[in-house]
Amino acid sequence: MGKTVFRSGVAAVKPGRRFVTAAMTAIGLVAALPALAETVTFRNFTLIDGRGGPEVPGSAMLVTDGRIIWIGTSAEAPAGDTVDLKGKFVIPGLIDTHVHIGNLHDLTQDERFYTRENVENDLKTYASYGFTAVAVMGTDKDDVFAIRKAQRADRPSTTRIYTAGQGIVFRGGYGGVPGINRPVATAKEATIEVDAQAAKGADYIKMWLDDELGTMPKMPPEISQAVIDAAHRNGLKVFAHVFYLVDAKRLARQGIDGFVHSVRDTPDDDELLGLMKQKGIVQVAGTVSREAAMFAYASPAPQLNDRFFQQSLSPEALKLLASPERQRSVAASAAYPRLRSFFDMAMTNMKREGAAGIPFGVGTDAGPPGRVAGYSGHWEMELLVKDGFSPGEVIHAATAVGAEILGARDIGTLERSKWADFVVLDADPLVDIKNTRKIDAVYIGGRQVKSVAP
Repeated sequence: MGKTVFRSGVAAVKPGRRFVTAAMTAIGLVAALPALAETVTFRNFTLIDGRGGPEVPGSAMLVTDGRIIWIGTSAEAPAGDTVDLKGKFVIPGLIDTHVHIGNLHDLTQDERFYTRENVENDLKTYASYGFTAVAVMGTDKDDVFAIRKAQRADRPSTTRIYTAGQGIVFRGGYGGVPGINRPVATAKEATIEVDAQAAKGADYIKMWLDDELGTMPKMPPEISQAVIDAAHRNGLKVFAHVFYLVDAKRLARQGIDGFVHSVRDTPDDDELLGLMKQKGIVQVAGTVSREAAMFAYASPAPQLNDRFFQQSLSPEALKLLASPERQRSVAASAAYPRLRSFFDMAMTNMKREGAAGIPFGVGTDAGPPGRVAGYSGHWEMELLVKDGFSPGEVIHAATAVGAEILGARDIGTLERSKWADFVVLDADPLVDIKNTRKIDAVYIGGRQVKSVAP
């Protein structure tokens, strides 16, 4: 059979072939296969399907035109074009529920860098690390809608994109990327901006409610209420950047759907946890890796010598992160003495929410300088396990829960009718979450894409 091999022995099957076997007829699949369908059977792997159940050795999966049409045992799998994954572990494609893309050049973030080419390069980086879907939180230009439209019209060859379009900030306040985010001064302006994002086709609405440690004005209650009301009137969820417990409780009472950061000033109290459970508010992302990255580069960080990390950055960015001058500038920032305590509080509150049974996704806030695409998601998962979550819980959060947060019904788990977005691993991630870094291959829509080198 015709194969294209990237770096491993796992193949991407050429389209235009149809295989109808006795086994396929016996299990009732022939009617599901259109003429000239691209069909391939993956077999002999251990399946971790993302739904939170136990792993299943000896699994097989039949994929036609990028979608899963059957999952079972290798012994009962149909013959035909086959990819043998003996000894491998298969998980759903990972989902980062909080990123910013397209605005970074080396370690400089600016809206002038936002181009279709840069966006697509970032998506390829995420794909190479096994993150087959990302949610951009309010820092996209309108080009993103054409990129997303092209993806959804066909089988994408790179990471799937979900977007808030341009996020809503209080005029003069904190948030977003200048030149992209939408500053508002009144509730009426907020309503107009939300309606505009909905009309463009935003998947959800993002807003920032913060005063950047008292250095900027905070979004007033009447504006945050207007954002929430307008989003819901348009049938959209609204997610918020928060820092303080008091703000999280205000938004919870106002009807927010989720938080894209943990509270970082004080422990979540019973009132907030009760509101989140009562109202179905999710922790879209805890971004504990973001908090760690804020102080990690004040000294020579161990990951600077890690090849898995290095592949996510340009040589110039790596050089800058390793430079003594930049390390001194990080350590000299006014907030630096408090940054580790913010990380510790984020970890504390993720643990409290987990114990309370509040759903959470895996998200990194990657995109700004030092928070790197792809790698940060694996770091986030490692930190969550250190926080007391099991590897299975974290993988479930990074797959099925992430898809549910985004309302993405055809990704997130490996089951019949869903897209065949998955990651092939050389070792069991339920034994050690860092085994998610042992990537053998990444598939999006049933086709292999280029992945990071081992």
